[in-house]
Amino acid sequence: MRLTRTARPPHPRRSALSVPAINTRALSKASGLDADVLIFDLEDSVAEEKKAEARDNLKRFFETSGSLLKGAERVIRVNAADSSHFHRDLELAIALKPDAVLLPKVENPRDILETADRLSEQDDLDAIRIWAMIETPKAVLNAGLIAEAAHTPGARLEAFVIGLNDLRKETGVLPESGRTHLIPWMMQILLAGRAYGVDVLDSVSNDFSDLDAFSAECAQGRAMGFDGKMLIHPAQIGPANRVFGPSEQALEDARQIVSAFADPAADGLGVISIQGRMVERLHLEEAHHLLAYQDLIEKRKPQ
Repeated sequence: MRLTRTARPPHPRRSALSVPAINTRALSKASGLDADVLIFDLEDSVAEEKKAEARDNLKRFFETSGSLLKGAERVIRVNAADSSHFHRDLELAIALKPDAVLLPKVENPRDILETADRLSEQDDLDAIRIWAMIETPKAVLNAGLIAEAAHTPGARLEAFVIGLNDLRKETGVLPESGRTHLIPWMMQILLAGRAYGVDVLDSVSNDFSDLDAFSAECAQGRAMGFDGKMLIHPAQIGPANRVFGPSEQALEDARQIVSAFADPAADGLGVISIQGRMVERLHLEEAHHLLAYQDLIEKRKPQ
């Protein structure tokens, strides 16, 4: 009876679709998509000379269509803190009030804390959270220290997103199927997140035309323990939601465990037997969390 981990995110994060803010057509379609998270990108997908235009596009979109995105978390990926665009990106984010800001190229806790200080100057309710891209060798080495910043009062850190394209570029690891040589670093980032209660999303898959290969990569990420995956194309949403969501068998197992412990015969018992398997009360807690997570998924679906 394989259940998911006990701690659940406040929102489903199975699929996190990157939407280029420079692409007005992609923005207009965002409200009809079944992604758990929409990441409005001002960084990698926007050419240097188009940054201001992308900000204007995003501002108009939030003003005219932002209310239609109630089912998904809204995240704005800003440009790096050492870029000339960072402060204007952050000012826009504060004005638009997304659920979170995604910081690229985070390498140490200072990157998180300085942005949190900036947000606190104008976001009195601490509503805007911080997500961090972990995509450089130094970031991997410092993942535990960065995650620990989540426990600093007011730090706002809530999720890591792994960026393997940049990590490959800086290390020389080839883009081979199976990601064999990247797995140790990915698990290091995941372990840091789990140690400090930070969600961790798997990296993008560049070939959106091969959905079988994409589904296999999702299955690998799910087996490794990731909460979801960052996406680059709407076609990837369905497979990611399916793989990173609870399976019907897992849900049935969870219901069975809850029912078995609700039986008066289990009163006061710490361990019971279900179909020849020993089940502890920690599995009951996991079952309750899994069923509550499924309820969040059902409530998130677009009406």
